[in-house]
Amino acid sequence: MKLPRSLQNWISIIGASIAALNIIFIVFLFLITSIFDVGSSYVGLFIYIILPVFLVTGLLLIPIGMYITKKKWKKKELIESKPDWPIVDFNNQGTRNAAIIFSIGTVVLLIFSAVGSYEAFHYTESVEFCGKLCHQVMKPEYVAYHESSHERVSCVECHVGTGADWFVKSKLSGLYQVYAVLADVYPRPIPTPIHDLRPAQETCEQCHWPEKFYDRKLRIKKTYLGDEGNTEWQIHMQMKTSSEHQSMGISEGIHWHINPNVKIEYIASDEKRMNIPWVKYTNLKTRETVIYEDEGNKLPQHQLDSLQVRVMDCLDCHNRPSHDYQIPQNFIDEYLSSGAILASIPDIKLVSMDVLNQDYPTTDSALIAIREQVMEYYDIMYPEILESNKANIEKAITTIQEGYQHNFFPEMGVKWSAYPNHLGHIETIGCVRCHNDKHTNSKGVTISRDCNLCHIITAQGCPENLEVSNPLKPLEFKHPVDIQEAWRTQFCADCHATLY
Repeated sequence: MKLPRSLQNWISIIGASIAALNIIFIVFLFLITSIFDVGSSYVGLFIYIILPVFLVTGLLLIPIGMYITKKKWKKKELIESKPDWPIVDFNNQGTRNAAIIFSIGTVVLLIFSAVGSYEAFHYTESVEFCGKLCHQVMKPEYVAYHESSHERVSCVECHVGTGADWFVKSKLSGLYQVYAVLADVYPRPIPTPIHDLRPAQETCEQCHWPEKFYDRKLRIKKTYLGDEGNTEWQIHMQMKTSSEHQSMGISEGIHWHINPNVKIEYIASDEKRMNIPWVKYTNLKTRETVIYEDEGNKLPQHQLDSLQVRVMDCLDCHNRPSHDYQIPQNFIDEYLSSGAILASIPDIKLVSMDVLNQDYPTTDSALIAIREQVMEYYDIMYPEILESNKANIEKAITTIQEGYQHNFFPEMGVKWSAYPNHLGHIETIGCVRCHNDKHTNSKGVTISRDCNLCHIITAQGCPENLEVSNPLKPLEFKHPVDIQEAWRTQFCADCHATLY
């Protein structure tokens, strides 16, 4: 086939070779992944992003080589002087052949580009891309995500949402994230909260609809004491997620905070929003406003004016909806409740807490230390049980290691204390950031820390001696371990956060 003589140069030939090879690679990998359903996040990266870049680069080299060749010819006067603009003469066979190849190639390339761009867009929006591509950086979030109730919700539905503006913002912020990973300058752990995250009303409330609230919920929690017999303790609580009767909507209860007729604003004096000295309540129907200030942490007006006023939304309490790193007590209690760890093994709760509340430099060293320390403990304290019940102790060790790998990531500095969960008040100060009897308005009314505002206890105690009441006559809280009346005046997290 006769083609323009200017194509006969090494730059154009190399460009055509690169383009041809990349087309072959793309088609080959696409067929392999489509027909045999094999591959990984990196295969998608090559098919839709890396190889197309080399393909386009190769195609660009073809006209560049032709242009350079013609410039050389003109300079050496190997051809007659011609106008700078090319003359398209379809009476010339070489021109006709080049035009046909260019037209067909352009159509094919446009089709491939359209399909590739569409697939590349969906690939970069996939959970696999978000969680696996930057493996070490995103590993904690990816693992915790698969342990959450939002596992079937893709990352971008919460972190980006719908609309072109937030899509562009996310991609622009992603440029720095790519640089940080490549240059290894990203922080460990990744700081939270994410201050430029899209408002919950535009993400969470696409599924969770405040106007169609949920009724109150009965929650039964089992915990195990750190004694020899791993004594089981239960507490049954009715969570006041809404009003006592559904006809009243969310005029009271926990979700009153996001009542469409109510607006709660606050000012945090620190980046992590743990210290909240100022709260404002607005009734959107009556326009009544009330300001509460922490008398023990009152800020001068000029400092308040310099800080951001944030409108309270779902994420101020549900701040770990998909990436929750549990405290050791909680996930060990779950393993004991499910039977993954046998409660009949003496001191297993105590031993678990001891090995899990140590700092380890790497995950591998942690897994080795957990096995060695548990085995050593039972070899010294209960050699006869280790002899007769070794299989169950081995299973318990494997389960403890599994819990560690799901909730601790020392290489990234990630564990529950790095990312406190505000949905509660036991291990962190979550609710009592505001509900602490310290925030007072001008009339002396405080934001109450009364436990019964959010939940009431209907049963508590050991299973064989369970104290039971009913929602109309709730029980007074009884601490599993006798601490006298300290629980009335101290915050739960004052002790629990320092124990683990």
